[in-house]
Amino acid sequence: MWRIWRLFDPLRAMVAQGIFLFGLAAMIHLVLLSTSTFNWLDGANSRAKQAQAHASLPAGTTSPVVK
Repeated sequence: MWRIWRLFDPLRAMVAQGIFLFGLAAMIHLVLLSTSTFNWLDGANSRAKQAQAHASLPAGTTSPVVK
């Protein structure tokens, strides 16, 4: 294992890994924020709007899909 660090500079490898992991975490958080289910910033507002949108549907209908 020690021979691998002769090929790569440990400091550069750790900095690159940190930048990659931060970018990955930011991307995952932005994807979750773009959904109505996992958007924790809007909180109850988005859930209330979603419930209100589904409240106007006739009984037995689960989604507003046009057939």
